[in-house]
Amino acid sequence: MKSNKTSILVIVGMMLISTFSSAQLINIEEENELKFQEYFFEALKQKAIKNFSKAIESLEKCYEIDSTNIGVSFEFSKNYFLTKSYFEAELFVNKALEKEPNNSYLLTHKVEILKEQQKLEEAIDIQKKLIEINPKNSDKLVLLYIQNKDFKKAEHLIVEIEENALASKRIKSLKSYLENRNKIEKKTNLKVVLATDNEDIEILKEKYKKNKDYKLLQTILTIEEKKQLFEALELDSKNGLELFPAQPYLYKMNGLALNKLGKYNEAIDVLTLGIDFVIDNPAMEADFYEQLSISYEGIMKQKEALKFKQKAQELRNKFE
Repeated sequence: MKSNKTSILVIVGMMLISTFSSAQLINIEEENELKFQEYFFEALKQKAIKNFSKAIESLEKCYEIDSTNIGVSFEFSKNYFLTKSYFEAELFVNKALEKEPNNSYLLTHKVEILKEQQKLEEAIDIQKKLIEINPKNSDKLVLLYIQNKDFKKAEHLIVEIEENALASKRIKSLKSYLENRNKIEKKTNLKVVLATDNEDIEILKEKYKKNKDYKLLQTILTIEEKKQLFEALELDSKNGLELFPAQPYLYKMNGLALNKLGKYNEAIDVLTLGIDFVIDNPAMEADFYEQLSISYEGIMKQKEALKFKQKAQELRNKFE
């Protein structure tokens, strides 16, 4: 009898210990979940105010609680991307993609990371996968082909897009850009008439012919704009895009020159294409919107002109 009582007490004791342990475990899990949410939202808040290092610190605390969370890996990647730490950005997006290889948001983000590192072939492969998920992503593949100087592939893809009735406004702009590129005048012997005190620009151009340096080209274009040599500016910026097709400054200067020469529709095509290359540079983005406003004003589309003028002003107000 005594033995039975002892057995019952042991069983009851074990049950109490088990119940207590389970309750304790549940409390710890709930506490961790609350901490995780607190740190995660703090990371989002810090990223929103561009305090990326603080955001990463909060994400590290999230990671300590749950290292398998896709959202944490994605936010790590986005913050590292915004600080131009592309190796880390790629590392974390790959970690997230291991769990969700067909997640279009993750794949789209990875394309941007690869573009920034000029890994265009890899970016093209991923963009093809995105098209399989959603054919409406085709315009971005056209743009990648152009950035990679695969102009024939870009043209062929545009034909396919048009045949499938998927052509967007952006596709029309890209098509116009390619058509205009094919019509580049053979003005290799263009001689700009300069005043005697502008001889330096000719020296710079001679240097540029020998050494195709992007910084040198920027200097030449800046002088041409200052001296209002818009025909030269149009030609030199357009030729520059053949060598440096991912530089937004060249698109901006080409668009500016086209506007000054009254070629507003061509300016719209170039500016619409070039703004895709502007990343984390609100001043440059505002410049593009201002030029687009001028272009639409030139073709008497006042509503569009006002829209882009307001966009430019909104951006300027943020950083001035």
